Amino acid sequence: VLKLFKLLHRTRQEVFKNDTRALEAARRKINEEFRNNQDETSEEKINELLKIASDVEVILRTSVIQAVHTDSDKI
Repeated sequence: VLKLFKLLHRTRQEVFKNDTRALEAARRKINEEFRNNQDETSEEKINELLKIASDVEVILRTSVIQAVHTDSDKI
């Protein structure tokens, strides 16, 4: 669980580099989700939550694009 938690934060730092607002929002959401489920004892539920977190990491790494406006009509 801790390994996945750290992986999500590393991915967040790479994906949202130089975007402080997105970095902070992602940090809060990751921490909130793990905190909300920290007392879970059901192995089945824990495995389901770990699968969701793993899927989120893959989606962040492969689907999120950061763009910068270089001109009024160019990104």
